[in-house]
Formats: sequence, C-alpha cells, structure tokens
Amino acid sequence: MLLRIQHRTTYSYDTPSSSLQQVRLTPMSSSSQHVLRWETSLGGGKKEVAFTDHHGNAVDLFRSDPGVTTIEVLAVGEVETTDVSGVYGATTGFAPLWLFRRPTELTAAGPQVSSLVDEVATVTDQASPVALLHALLDRVRQQVTYTAGVTDSFSSAESVIAAGHGVCQDHAHVFLAASRKLGFPARYVSGYLMMTDRVDQDASHAWAEVWINHLGWVGFDVSNGISPDERYVKVATGTDYSDAAPISGIRFGQGSEELHVSVQVQQ
Repeated sequence: MLLRIQHRTTYSYDTPSSSLQQVRLTPMSSSSQHVLRWETSLGGGKKEVAFTDHHGNAVDLFRSDPGVTTIEVLAVGEVETTDVSGVYGATTGFAPLWLFRRPTELTAAGPQVSSLVDEVATVTDQASPVALLHALLDRVRQQVTYTAGVTDSFSSAESVIAAGHGVCQDHAHVFLAASRKLGFPARYVSGYLMMTDRVDQDASHAWAEVWINHLGWVGFDVSNGISPDERYVKVATGTDYSDAAPISGIRFGQGSEELHVSVQVQQ
C-alpha cells in the first residue's frame, strides 16, 4: 500500500521566544515499509544536526530563530507498506533486549498492573506467547476505554488503569507494563495509521511491540484491537513515550504556549 503522510505541528507564543526541539518524525525503511520520499522542515528556525539514536530512530535537532512568536514543524512524505501480520522480526537499534524488560516511570507495574496480569495469566495458556499477548491486548482494551482528554503524556500505566480511560499512548504504556511483568521485552512505538473513515487526524498514533523468541518483535495495537498491518507506518521506538515522542524540547521565554497538531494519512 502506498501512503502519503503530512504531519504539521504549530507552536504559538504570546511573547517572543526561542526553542530547541528534538524531532522524531522520519520513518526508516524496514521489512514492512519502504520510504520513497520524506522531508522535515522548520518554519521559524533551522535544522542544527541530524543523527540516529540508540533505538535506531532518525532524530533532527531544530533550533528556532530568536524572538519568534510562531514555529511550525512540518513532515511530509510517501511510504510503501507491506502487511507482515505484525511480525517485524529483528530490527535496527543498539539497545539490548534486557533494556526493554526494565520498568520506566510511565510503565512501572504496581497493584493495578499486577492484578490485570494475574487475571489474564490464570485463564490463558502461557505455553503460547502469541495467544497470551493477544488475550492481554483484549483485557487492556476492556479495562481502559478509549477517551481523549482524560490523561496526558505524563500519565503512568497505574494511573491509567485506575482512571479506566485513556488514548493510544496510554494503551501502549499499560500493555508494556503488563508484558514486562510477564517477562517479555516490550517497547513503545510511535507512527501513523491510515484510518478507514477519515483522512484528517489530530495526532499521530502509538502502539506496542513485544519480543517473542523465534519471531522477533511483534506489534500489538490495543486501541484498535489488532496487530499492525499495511495501514501502519512505524516512525520511532523506545522504552516508553519519552524515548519515541514525535517532538520534545525546551523553550526559552515567558508567557503561554498554544499547540496545534494536524495529521493527514491517505492512500
């Protein structure tokens, strides 16, 4: 499937400011996707350096011009995808598997995660890792209803389960915490999903991958209840959202900030 993607992020400030942004918006070619064309740019600033981080993510470092009141990060490109049934195998990156077994602040397993894992483990054949993880996917989806505006990027897996609501980022964090509790290496994935009912979206997408022996990395999208197919484009991976956030950085200046995100994914 040939997908065209446009991702526009606009920051508006009520007083002149400057910023340094770390941008992970460039997908890499792999067994499931071939990047035909891609470009990232910054309106109101310039690219200082580009590098590949220890997860194998392409990272651009953008600096805004001094005293601007608006900056715009734009990523546009075309990617040809292949359905691999969510099985990605061994992929690039220098991080060892044991790193993805360690809990993070956002994915630490407390009483809520432990209870969820116990519920799944007692009714599922643990001899089949794929069946176990799909059962976990279904249980997380039942436990955490997709609802926007309830959580934020700092919400932990424990707090999300307690609230019973969240978005794709929260689903991924809960699934990561539970998978690691079960002993699997698991990582966060940010990217894009072509929706069947719309072109315009207000955010990129997120899901999880788990390392299964003899298969490698296998994807699980809790929000949609499936493993990723040809409608998905992977951009960045990490231990949690903080490693794979599309844009992160610091701003110098006072006053308020307004953020607007527009994403288009179409065939």
